[in-house]
Amino acid sequence: MNGLLIVNRHVFIIAEAGVNHNGSVELAKKLIDAAVQAGVDAVKFQTFSADSLVSGDAPKAEYQRVASGLQESQYKMLKKLEMDEAMHNTLMHYSTYSGIEFLSTPFDENSLDLLSNRLGLNRIKIPSGEITNAPFLLKIARTGKQVILSTGMSTLGEVETALGVLAFGYLGGKSKPSPHAFARAFASTGGHRKLQQKVTLLHCTTEYPAPFEDVNLQAMDTLRKAFGLPVGYSDHTDGIAVAIAAVARGAVLVEKHLTLDKRLPGPDHKASLEPDELTVLVRSIRQVEQALGTGLKVPATTEIKNRLVARKSLVATQDIGRGEPFSESNLSVKRPGDGLPPLRYWDMLGRKATKNYCKDERILE
Repeated sequence: MNGLLIVNRHVFIIAEAGVNHNGSVELAKKLIDAAVQAGVDAVKFQTFSADSLVSGDAPKAEYQRVASGLQESQYKMLKKLEMDEAMHNTLMHYSTYSGIEFLSTPFDENSLDLLSNRLGLNRIKIPSGEITNAPFLLKIARTGKQVILSTGMSTLGEVETALGVLAFGYLGGKSKPSPHAFARAFASTGGHRKLQQKVTLLHCTTEYPAPFEDVNLQAMDTLRKAFGLPVGYSDHTDGIAVAIAAVARGAVLVEKHLTLDKRLPGPDHKASLEPDELTVLVRSIRQVEQALGTGLKVPATTEIKNRLVARKSLVATQDIGRGEPFSESNLSVKRPGDGLPPLRYWDMLGRKATKNYCKDERILE
């Protein structure tokens, strides 16, 4: 199990600031402040060069068209949302000073080099859209960094292939990269050990907002059983209910978009949480963590004192004289529970009382 992401059942919560900074350092700092105030573990941005990410005529996704219109291309939209190296340095240092981990998602090799080498981040978040980008996955694994791999839009087979590429890279394979070499690395004991040490999977539905009927939280169980890796959840639904449910289902990590105002211009603001909502989500997740417990079915310390009050004992429903047999007509079950347990009811029928009992008196023999 990836020890950096789950310690004493602590769910690692990421506030996905993404591109909601709108190109402004000051807005990005306010997002970091909001993430700190909400109590999350990390704040995450996105690192890319529009020139490397999309072609000039690449269409927008439907949610992007709804959020930012048709007047500009995806390239022009993303160009305005780039963060240069100076901005990365500023935000990383600001995050560290604020006591929160700084993360970012790279979308190209230069961005990976910036995050991994020049900034020295401990882990890299791989977005769902890159899960089939084998050359990029291999470069990420060869950094030796921990990986959070989002699996939106993927089949189980595609996830396995991606993990094979990562395993091959982590093992430092000298053979030529190939599907066969990746499959062999995935199946090897060393490869599996590396994946357990380095990789956390995220279940995800890549739609903004994601319809509830398309979330399929049970796929978290499938991923966990198939690969033996810790599994978290990247949430794109409206509200916080599904993210909380994911924690109850065993998510070790939860990621949720953050904005200061859903009405701000930009592609992701509308599908994000505002600060007060994020605060409620974090508090709810921490409550669910406590509620999950150990799995042992034993009385809780706080409820033991209530057993005598809430449970029942055998009692006399009428006066019973010494030597008179107990019967269905003179024996019943009532609170409190400090007399003979009700399980003794049938054993007592026909027995003779050894003392006199008044009505409602608990049977003690």
